[in-house]
Amino acid sequence: MKFLKGMDISTLKEVESLGGRFFDHGQEKDVLDILKSYDVNAVRLRLWNNPYTENGEPYGAGTNDLPTTIELAKRALSKGMEVLLDFHYSDFWADPGKQSVPRAWQGMNLEELEEAVYRFTKETLEAMRAADAFPTLIQIGNEVTNGILWPYGKVPEYENLARLLNAGIRGARAVDPEIPLMIHLDNGGNNALYREWFDHFMEKGEDFQIIGLSYYPFWHGTLDDLAANMNDLAVRYGKELMIAEVSMGFTMEDYAAYEKLAPEERKGMATKPELAAKVPYPMTKEGQKAFLLGLFEKMKQVPDGKVTGFFYWEAAWIPVAGSGWASEPAIAYMGEKGPGGNEWANQALFDYDGNALPALEAVRDVTF
Repeated sequence: MKFLKGMDISTLKEVESLGGRFFDHGQEKDVLDILKSYDVNAVRLRLWNNPYTENGEPYGAGTNDLPTTIELAKRALSKGMEVLLDFHYSDFWADPGKQSVPRAWQGMNLEELEEAVYRFTKETLEAMRAADAFPTLIQIGNEVTNGILWPYGKVPEYENLARLLNAGIRGARAVDPEIPLMIHLDNGGNNALYREWFDHFMEKGEDFQIIGLSYYPFWHGTLDDLAANMNDLAVRYGKELMIAEVSMGFTMEDYAAYEKLAPEERKGMATKPELAAKVPYPMTKEGQKAFLLGLFEKMKQVPDGKVTGFFYWEAAWIPVAGSGWASEPAIAYMGEKGPGGNEWANQALFDYDGNALPALEAVRDVTF
């Protein structure tokens, strides 16, 4: 498989439907054409089981159900791009802080959940193949650091966790025995975490090809921490490595005017000043580009060329009114207080008006 220069574009359909437009050197273009012109050759798409209330109200943040995923996958494939499909095995966000059982699977025991994961994986991929939207590679779970389908698959229940992830692996293999599979954790600068987790999984888990890492410089340590972890993982497990999620701010300027929300209705940017201060690169257009150049250098230094790609997270999630991390029904579903709004707009690879940023030049020019 060729080296993947990828972008997560899961919110793209929503952003465009709400008026989002994209430009390069002043010319409006299809955002995928812009990305492709900067040598981006892959996209990442998350999949939620059923991101709606029982009354059909969408959860937002792209409302990434199967029809939306198929539409975006077909669009990327038509441009000659690869597609990474990211199974969350949840109706909404799944990450180290939450791994909620989908509504349709609630009340199931462990054995029933195994069967549900297998069938959902298999049937999803069969539907994507039938729609000419078949992915190039697959993530079995999203940031599964603390497990999936809590409480059954919650760490430290590593045996249960392996059974559930194995069900997804078998579901994928039933449709395509050769498709590359990724297991993805967050906190890419924490080598002790990765060693403990994968030591357990290598004992119980079925075969997979890629270890995926999330790395956000304001949360996950320094680039040196990331490099040390990647260098160790490459030797210890012999798997391919991919940066499954990464991003960096290009500004600390507020974007409230674009969201058209009252102050109490918006969460504001994730890169709070105290977090931005931890990053040795300024959150400017130049700093964003310099960060990516630094990241790429660390990736190149990993032994035996084990790093085979990266995916920049939500590169096109520019601020438009109506697109946020969760709708009010979704916030209620998760049992959180909210508020909503877009937390990520200052980390896109397009400015608030949709203009391509210099960091894309770093993507274009790097060779691996």
